Amino acid sequence: MSLDVTFLGTGAGFPCPSRGASALVLRRAGQCWLFDCGEGTQTQLMKSHLRAAKITKIFITHLHGDHIFGLPGLLCTLSLQRSPDASVVPIDIYGPLGLRSFLWRSLELSHSQPLLPYTVHELVPTQDQCPAGEFRDFSGLDRGEALAQAPPGTVLHLDAETDSYLLLEDEELSVRAFRLFHRVPSFGFVLEEKPRPGKLKVHVLQELG
Repeated sequence: MSLDVTFLGTGAGFPCPSRGASALVLRRAGQCWLFDCGEGTQTQLMKSHLRAAKITKIFITHLHGDHIFGLPGLLCTLSLQRSPDASVVPIDIYGPLGLRSFLWRSLELSHSQPLLPYTVHELVPTQDQCPAGEFRDFSGLDRGEALAQAPPGTVLHLDAETDSYLLLEDEELSVRAFRLFHRVPSFGFVLEEKPRPGKLKVHVLQELG
């Protein structure tokens, strides 16, 4: 399996002229997976060798602004580059509980109507992921009647047996999230390649007896 990583931004707190806010892209099998989307990420993408239209999945570690403020703008730009087609596969966005509301409200209040479909998969944090005074329960945000207007989404809970969240799995790899301790609930992501059978050079073995 071929993988390569491009760092689009490594700055913390705020961007600077020589270093963007947090964002990196993992390229795999013709797809681009974006991890975090700080302010200016789409500009950094334009400067790189990557194509933003190839982004199929986005993973957000936590809800601090230097990791998410670029996301509404990126979705709008991607939407401008694509035609409204019912067959287009939605972009999957993974991140902490509250991310779905942030995106929907940002786009709703700015009168943005992205043509690009997206689905938000929210990870429910535990209270021990941040200082007690910093933990906020976002489980009630935009529920009820408002929820029907929001983009599709799912809610993922911690698997006590593995102490992780299974995000996706295919024949080549699995992707899990695990809890990190930070000022706000935060998550790391693990891509684990599955074992593959080796390829034997039969003729060489025969020559060796």
